[in-house]
Amino acid sequence: MKTNSDTMHRPGADKEWNESYYFNLYDQGHDLCMFMRIGLKPNMDERSMFCFIMMPDGSVIGKKEMEVLGDGSLNVRSLRFQMLEPEKRWKLEFNGAMARMEDKGPVPVKINFSLEFESLNKMYDYRDSVDKEGEAMSRNVASEHLEQFGMAKGTLTVGDEHFDIQGLGERDHSWGVRDWNAPKMWIWLTAQFSRTLALNVTKLFVEGGEVSAGFFHMNGRNIPLVKADIRTVIDPDGTPRSLAMNLVDKDGGKHKVTAEVMREVMMPFPGRDGKSMSVMHETLAEYSFNGQKGYGIAEYLVRKN
Repeated sequence: MKTNSDTMHRPGADKEWNESYYFNLYDQGHDLCMFMRIGLKPNMDERSMFCFIMMPDGSVIGKKEMEVLGDGSLNVRSLRFQMLEPEKRWKLEFNGAMARMEDKGPVPVKINFSLEFESLNKMYDYRDSVDKEGEAMSRNVASEHLEQFGMAKGTLTVGDEHFDIQGLGERDHSWGVRDWNAPKMWIWLTAQFSRTLALNVTKLFVEGGEVSAGFFHMNGRNIPLVKADIRTVIDPDGTPRSLAMNLVDKDGGKHKVTAEVMREVMMPFPGRDGKSMSVMHETLAEYSFNGQKGYGIAEYLVRKN
């Protein structure tokens, strides 16, 4: 059954069943990017978070931690998400310490932010992009998946630096089994060109094949994407540097989009078996589409073994 909702869901039986909320934003005026996630795994009695800031000077500040599920709220280690209006407005808050990544090692820094994310389009359900075969191939990577872009505004304090934040970004809400080491690779791309033009693309590579999903938001509509061919230039360590896409939407429209990576954060996701490992490359990218520039995240999750 198709569901477009910000409500929590009853967990399935699989131990890796997960409910996940994710937000990102790019403040072009300050050249500052933020992304953050809270994930709940009730059957494993855990909730996890990550939150990273790509600063204007090129440095990265962040935190990635896990704790027991507790009351199951969206509040993990100083990071808090609060729904203000379903499918429309969220409050994102953090008050605590993160680590600035430096050559000599991580250096603690005090971080405080209070942001409000307001959507600019209707929730998009990935089921509008995939058929039954694609749905089956996605079953171990959060089969229920909603996407939405919007505007984030608020304040951020990093040590003694203060920023009035205003930037376009993306949020997603997914639930179902989430095994970070199940896919061979996934590519998840978001780009906001304006308050009325945005793009989301997912390309999932699993043992059974490939799945394309996502949407173009243009002319006031979410237009489902049904095919995505992506050519990526990748460094030896797996870091994406640039990409070129040929996209086909459900109306038969064809679109060419290119992107150049500006900055990157790498996050390891070791498997529970102690052997498997996937690495996520969360990058800030500049996108080009029909002569227009946009910004957003280009995320590559790659299974190493």
